[in-house]
Amino acid sequence: MHFVTFNFKNFHKFGSTFYDYLALRKKYFVDELNWDIVHDDHVGMDQYDNPLAHYSVVIKDGKIVGGTRTAPTSAKWGDATYMLKDVALGKLPKIPSQIYTDDFDTDQVWECTRLVVSNELKSMREKLACLSLIFDGVIKETQPLGARHLIGLSQHTFPRIFRSFGYDCRRVSEPYTCPEDGRKYAVLMMPTAKGFVETKEAA
Repeated sequence: MHFVTFNFKNFHKFGSTFYDYLALRKKYFVDELNWDIVHDDHVGMDQYDNPLAHYSVVIKDGKIVGGTRTAPTSAKWGDATYMLKDVALGKLPKIPSQIYTDDFDTDQVWECTRLVVSNELKSMREKLACLSLIFDGVIKETQPLGARHLIGLSQHTFPRIFRSFGYDCRRVSEPYTCPEDGRKYAVLMMPTAKGFVETKEAA
């Protein structure tokens, strides 16, 4: 497995990689988790897939097996800002608006969304390796652009996993249960540099 990073300026250099990542998102979030998000029969794509977005995907044997989208919290594209801010503004009513109370607007804090690891990876070892590679790519892509922290709405148990990778990942909101898949999600935050500091995590 290896990661590839790209954005709207250069994704044409990677063949069908971008499209295949969108297809994996549709398969995972729509077909497997039953999320009601924008999609057609082949791909899932929404307002945050715009020229301000960057991507990190993992490839195994020529096939996309994981990836995520990231953008700075300073991003504004039409009526969209970044997803968590739009949640707080009530633009995404399926997610409780009170889950996000910060209001970042900076190139130093980047949001990760649509994180997916394919269930075609059967072993936990492979899945964790894929997840680690995704974020190796995110760090490589965003640090040169000023990123110092990452935030995102993800499974509430993920801080322990990211800490095993060396990142001081913290849960910074109370978890909520998604009505579509029954899983618990929370806002997570971590620095783009590895290492740990003593801070209080949300209860």
